[in-house]
Amino acid sequence: MAKGFDFQDAPGHLIRRAQQVAVAVFNEETAAFEVTPVQFAILNALIDGPGEDQVTLAAKVAFDAATFGSVIARLEARGWVRREADAIDRRRKRLWITAEGQRVALQMKRAVARAQTRIVGPLDDAERAQLVSLLAKLVAGHEAASTGTAG
Repeated sequence: MAKGFDFQDAPGHLIRRAQQVAVAVFNEETAAFEVTPVQFAILNALIDGPGEDQVTLAAKVAFDAATFGSVIARLEARGWVRREADAIDRRRKRLWITAEGQRVALQMKRAVARAQTRIVGPLDDAERAQLVSLLAKLVAGHEAASTGTAG
């Protein structure tokens, strides 16, 4: 009888390993841009929602609000994001993607699409759809539980 925990088939371990694979593949495909998955998500969120405040944007991309400012600062230093104090509440920071940031984000889309295809490459079409559906359900269920909206 094994004394240790059989982590090889544990969902948490497999999700962590899948995340490692996903980040490695993303980094390989987007190496020319020197961008992280979170930075790419921020740029795309700002394309869809220009002028979003920093706290709301951090929640949209599911990133820790406490360290979000340093990620924004790196994007700002590259000239991809512009940050301004809100006209009404100067403590609140609003964000916009720059023309250069939008140009680069749109260039990255092909590389990111290749990464997504590679990540699920070992699966057939039905399995890909099932995986995405189950992951979305898992995330939504935990988000609902954490906000108290679970039914």
